[in-house]
Amino acid sequence: MQTLRYPNGDTMPMIGLGTWKSAPGEVYEAVKAAIALGYRHIDCALIYGNETEIGRALSESLQSGVVTRDELWITSKLWNDSHAPKDVEAGLKQTLTDLQLDYLDLYLMHWPVAIKKGEGFPLTKEKLIGLEELPIATTWQAMESLVQAGLTRHIGVSNFSIAKLRSLLDTATIRPVMNQVELHPYLQQTELLEFAQAQNVFLTGYSPLGSSDRPASLKAKDEPVLLEDPTIVEIADRHQATPAQVLIRWAMQRGTAVIPKSVNPARIEQNLAAAQLTLTDEDMAAIAALDRHRRYVDGSIWVVEDGPYTLANLWDE
Repeated sequence: MQTLRYPNGDTMPMIGLGTWKSAPGEVYEAVKAAIALGYRHIDCALIYGNETEIGRALSESLQSGVVTRDELWITSKLWNDSHAPKDVEAGLKQTLTDLQLDYLDLYLMHWPVAIKKGEGFPLTKEKLIGLEELPIATTWQAMESLVQAGLTRHIGVSNFSIAKLRSLLDTATIRPVMNQVELHPYLQQTELLEFAQAQNVFLTGYSPLGSSDRPASLKAKDEPVLLEDPTIVEIADRHQATPAQVLIRWAMQRGTAVIPKSVNPARIEQNLAAAQLTLTDEDMAAIAALDRHRRYVDGSIWVVEDGPYTLANLWDE
């Protein structure tokens, strides 16, 4: 498996198992199957509501000797209601308890959005905290202390624009090593990728297959289905591969990590096998032409009437 190498020598497998939308009762089996098949990178988050079940799968896999802790790369994320410095460590410790781990390999700020402690959906302006009141830099300083305490080896961000990433890099004592963002041929984010690479920040792509299984409330009417794109299907047929394998390999050949989600053991195995595929320069050029700046997860869940967040100031576009 190809890896991304961090400045301290740690290596992260470029293909990980995504766990967003993996239902209770399914994610346990998915994680156990993935580890048995050779996955060593599992992507989690407190808000997904399934870290306890993932923790059981990790614990059993470790106890059985299928894998050792230092062979695993476990990522999780700080939820938006824990951006206040006093809540940051507690947020990570809850995740560690649920995952039955002593430390994480990577801990990410899930969104550049703050909400009041304990608040959830549906959101109102009263539940939200603007970044002027609770700046990203303030939360980040508390996240730096997590590294110093040995609770996580690395810290990073998710859903950050170039502007927000640049601002954080200018002020951080411990630099973010990762920005996890939506990334696929319909949303290629080339400028962000080039900026991140110039700053020695890695990107991980979420929703790499188009996230067709996300909740209906997050879908647009008649949205394009990435896995059915004629160019992707044609390339897959030519390589005797699946469209999903083409999308995963495309991400890897651009130098990004990728975290396809599945709870189907056959698809989990197929996704991992994408590492063996090689796309030609012609394939990559054809896929480059598909970019339409199409977000499947557009951030509109954070936009409420008279609230502090708009799509313009979320994505800085």
